[in-house]
Amino acid sequence: MAAKKKATRGAAGAIAAGQAARENPYVRRLIEDAELRGELRDAFESARRAYSRIDGQGPAKAFEDKKLQRDLKHAADSLKSAADSLREPKKRKGGFGRVLLLGIIGAGLAVALSEDLRKKVLDALFGAEEEYEYSSSTTPSQTSAPETANAS
Repeated sequence: MAAKKKATRGAAGAIAAGQAARENPYVRRLIEDAELRGELRDAFESARRAYSRIDGQGPAKAFEDKKLQRDLKHAADSLKSAADSLREPKKRKGGFGRVLLLGIIGAGLAVALSEDLRKKVLDALFGAEEEYEYSSSTTPSQTSAPETANAS
């Protein structure tokens, strides 16, 4: 009977642990984010390669091993990238800002490429362009062409 109670308590604890893991945002991100899982997988593989290179070497020789240093650096970079992506919430691909930016760019291109639209925008901003006809208030002078002397 005591074994049955112990098993029931163990099952209840496992259920509670599973529920807590399901509600944990980090675990949820790990399950949903393939890129995060890839970064963690890369870090694990690099650390495993580094450990296999260290195995049997002394500490002095480990510092001279360039492949070991490269694997350790790659593992550290992958872990840092995974930690950064866990700290930052996943960014949406769309959003109001992107739509607004595309609208502004599209409007600018439309104004630049369409002469009629450009005229309408300029008229709306600065007022309609007045037709101005220039007429001179002076009369043209009657100058005769200089006569050339015919020396014959």
